[in-house]
Amino acid sequence: MATGSKKVIYAALEGNALIAVTKFIAATITGSSAMLSEGIHSLVDTGNQVLLLNGLKRAQKPPDKNFPFGYGKEIYFWSFVVAILIFGLGAGISIYEGIIHILHPEPVKTPYINYIVIGFALIFEGLAWYFAFKEFTKSKGKWSYITAVQRAKDPSIFVILFEDSAALIGLVVAFLGIFLGQVTGIVYFDGAASIIIGLILAGTATWLAYETKGLLIGESANESIVKDIRQLASDYEDVLHVNEVLTLHMGPNFILVNISLEFMDESTADEIEITVERLDKEIKKTYSQVKRIFVEAEARKAPIIK
Repeated sequence: MATGSKKVIYAALEGNALIAVTKFIAATITGSSAMLSEGIHSLVDTGNQVLLLNGLKRAQKPPDKNFPFGYGKEIYFWSFVVAILIFGLGAGISIYEGIIHILHPEPVKTPYINYIVIGFALIFEGLAWYFAFKEFTKSKGKWSYITAVQRAKDPSIFVILFEDSAALIGLVVAFLGIFLGQVTGIVYFDGAASIIIGLILAGTATWLAYETKGLLIGESANESIVKDIRQLASDYEDVLHVNEVLTLHMGPNFILVNISLEFMDESTADEIEITVERLDKEIKKTYSQVKRIFVEAEARKAPIIK
C-alpha cells in the first residue's frame, strides 16, 4: 500500500508542478481571475503532495521510547493538514480573487491562451486522476467507493483522488467562466468562476478533513477484522467467553489489539499461557497488519442493573 501511495503522489506532484507554472503564466498574460485561481489550486496541490510524501516517510520511522508503537499516525496528521491547506489557501484565495474581480471587473485578454492551457491541464490532470483511481480501485476490494473512503486506513490515495477530482471540475468551471465571458461580453463570469472553484475546494477540503479526523483521533479496525479475531479467540477450548476485542489503528498497516478473555476455572496458568501464545501467532498470521496483541484474563462482567 505504501508503494502504491507513493506512486500516486509522485505522479500527481510532477503533473501539478508543471501545470501550476503554466497556469500562472497564462493568468499573467490574460489577466484571468479563474486561471489565477486554478494556478493557486495547482500550487497548493503541489505543496500538499510534498507534505503527504513527508508523512509517508515519517510514518516509517521505527518505534522508540517516546513512541513505543511507532510513528504510523504521521500520515494521518499530514493528511489532515492537507485538508486544512486546501480549505484555507486554495478555497480562501480563490474566493477572495473572485470577489475582487467581480468588484473590479476587467476583460480577459487573449483568452485562447487560457483554452490551450486548460486543454493540456485536463490531459495531465486526467492522467493523474486515472492513475489514482486505478490504485484506489485496486485497494478498495469488494467495498463500494463511498464505503472504501469511509473505511480506508491509508488516506493518502483517496486524498490525491479527491484533489484530482476537484482539479478536473475546477478546470471545467474555469473554461466555462472564460468562454461565457468572451461570448457574452459579461466580464463578471470570470470572477464568478473563481468563486465557484473556491467553493469546490472548500467542499473537498471539508470532506477530506471529516474522513481523516477519525483516523487521527483513533479508529478501530474494520468490523470484519474485529469479528474474525473474536471468532478465533472463541474457538479455543479453554476460553469460556470473549469479553471484549478492542482494536486501534496506529497507522495504515499497524493494528493494536487488546482482548479480554474469560478462561475455564480449571485452566492452569501454563495452559492459559500456551493458549495466549497460540492465539497471538494465529491472529498475526491471519492479519499481517496486526503488530501488537495484549490479552487480559478476567471474569465476565455482570451487566449493570439500573
